[in-house]
Amino acid sequence: MNMLPAATQPFVEFASVLRANGFSIAPDQTIGFVEAVGLLGPRGINDVRSAAIALLAIPHEREEEFDAIFLAFFYGETASGVFEGEDEEVEAREATGATQEEQQEPGEESPGDEATAAERLARREFQPEEPEAVLARFARLAPARLPRRRSYRHAPSPRGRMLDMRRTLRIAARQDGEVFRLERRARKTRQRAIVLLIDISGSMSDRTDVSLRFAHALARAADRFEAFTLGTRLTRITPALQRPNERQALERITALVADMDGGTRIGEALQTFLAVPRYAGFARGALVLVLSDGLERGGSEAMNDAVVRLSRRAWRIDWLSPLAIDGEVPETAALTAIRPHLSALSDGTNLTAITDHVLNLGQAA
Repeated sequence: MNMLPAATQPFVEFASVLRANGFSIAPDQTIGFVEAVGLLGPRGINDVRSAAIALLAIPHEREEEFDAIFLAFFYGETASGVFEGEDEEVEAREATGATQEEQQEPGEESPGDEATAAERLARREFQPEEPEAVLARFARLAPARLPRRRSYRHAPSPRGRMLDMRRTLRIAARQDGEVFRLERRARKTRQRAIVLLIDISGSMSDRTDVSLRFAHALARAADRFEAFTLGTRLTRITPALQRPNERQALERITALVADMDGGTRIGEALQTFLAVPRYAGFARGALVLVLSDGLERGGSEAMNDAVVRLSRRAWRIDWLSPLAIDGEVPETAALTAIRPHLSALSDGTNLTAITDHVLNLGQAA
């Protein structure tokens, strides 16, 4: 521990405390957490908490236990005030999920316990974040957490598996021919290309604005990115999303897309995407994200055929549907037919679910 910089020791120790209290924290997650704190330059302790929940993969059902440990570790005396009247054993047991009732005599209930219970009850209620806050968080985390792939170029790496003899000999020439260390190299990584397909039909009208705002944030974070709208036709909106100002980008898209809030021809639009060689080339080895409810009018044959063909080109296809609530997958004819060819059919009910899904894909790369 003494080998670590002094500024990073509290964060590494905090991960160790979580691990000791039953949280599954891998070493690479600890490193990611420390790096995230350094990159974000947190303005307050809440930024540290957000980074810990995101990078250490804290389950939603255990956030209450996490917060108890977080307060005790980072706030010190403040946390002691919350648990006033309890000894250290009770505090540690609560952090691992034990209840306070086990430490009380029957019939005893102090006003402090009532206040704590009321506070926890309030914390359990889900309060959706404002879109601005969700997009700001996504913009901070996305550059480091979007999925990556290995390129064909190499770079010096102390842990590389390949010997870099050219660099080794070049260094030896500067040291009178002495070779003190064999230099190594490894393949570089780069962000995967991302193709975003947004359903703008009438059934998705209440989510179109959020989807387009997410598209603008993703366009700013991704190195290689393409976006299309799906309705009664296929429209490429990538040039409009390149505008730095969000309002200007959305106004440009509104003027560009002629089938907004219209009918649904997802299958035909996807067939058109694959029929244009340039567009189909965008999907090769890419992450394809589809924001759609999958409510296709008519038969599902065209949509199924297009998804099958697209799955052969793409790295993965993730379909985020507002109908996939609480893990329940909608049983529509079209989605049932294409489900075997999707990498994920996940929750697309709100902006938080969409951004969290994309940020977590970096671990699948």
